Amino acid sequence: MNHRLIASSALASVLALGMLSTASAADAPAKEKCFGIAKAGANDCANLSGTHSCAGQSKADNGADEWKYVAKGTCASLGGKSADDAKKAMTMMKK
Repeated sequence: MNHRLIASSALASVLALGMLSTASAADAPAKEKCFGIAKAGANDCANLSGTHSCAGQSKADNGADEWKYVAKGTCASLGGKSADDAKKAMTMMKK
């Protein structure tokens, strides 16, 4: 009987942990990529132009192809651009 109680307690713990991580993911605020606002060395990941592929590798402040995650709906008020707008601007700069 003790073995059955231990096994059911362990199973209940595992299931509870699974539900806990799902709940925290659902509570996370929505974010979006905002281009043109990252300071040098403070970008979140690879840039649009493909000159680097990691966070923290931007060389200049507010590079048009560098981005940071911001709260959804705040990018424009920060002076940034969406991914589509940034791609269009990069295309226009190449012409």
